[in-house]
Amino acid sequence: MQQRILIVEDDPNVALVLEDALSAEGYTTEHASDGRHAVESALARAFDLTLLDVGLPDKDGFAVCDELRRQGVQMPILLLTARTAPDDKVRGLRMGADDYVTKPFHVPELLARIQALLRRTQHTQAAILIEYRFGDVFVDFYRGRATKAGRPVELTTKELVLLRYLIARRGLVVSREELLTEVWGYHSTNTRTVDVHIATLRQKLEDHPHAPLHVLTVRGGGYQFQHAPM
Repeated sequence: MQQRILIVEDDPNVALVLEDALSAEGYTTEHASDGRHAVESALARAFDLTLLDVGLPDKDGFAVCDELRRQGVQMPILLLTARTAPDDKVRGLRMGADDYVTKPFHVPELLARIQALLRRTQHTQAAILIEYRFGDVFVDFYRGRATKAGRPVELTTKELVLLRYLIARRGLVVSREELLTEVWGYHSTNTRTVDVHIATLRQKLEDHPHAPLHVLTVRGGGYQFQHAPM
């Protein structure tokens, strides 16, 4: 699966340079030109990393970084800025950024820093997802508890693991084969196990299990979780 990078940059020329460089390296990119849309995109869809410009027109990169961390977004954040003062770097790191690159940047160095961050955090996103809320459902993965409209919902351990895996990759289509490998730990052509567990999750969590809003079937592709946290 291609790794997805969110580019948050208000300068269209810089954004284009970043998109071209990352695409050439095999990454999939999405662009947001201001802080508000950056937060919306990061909460609604799963990304492997965010390149975040500090000097945004509405909400600066420090504020965006702080909000994403407070919302529980754990992907690596690499700040881009023309500011060179040490205090600015310290401020960004304290807000939850993982690295800091000053403009004008050298593209090969930036790509190397991105690769290093991705290596450090690969395969950990689902494991660190502690809790999540969508609609009237709240799931506490740490304690293994869930409620719907304030009432307890009994989820099995495997249902919790499956749901967490899908939520961590929200917005992405996850194949049945990937779910069998990553959630059940084995390779098989019999994907009925996945389908049964998905159907049970819908019965327990969706208002209308036969017309789900969150755990969706993508014909010919697999399943996809859709929803931004409240």
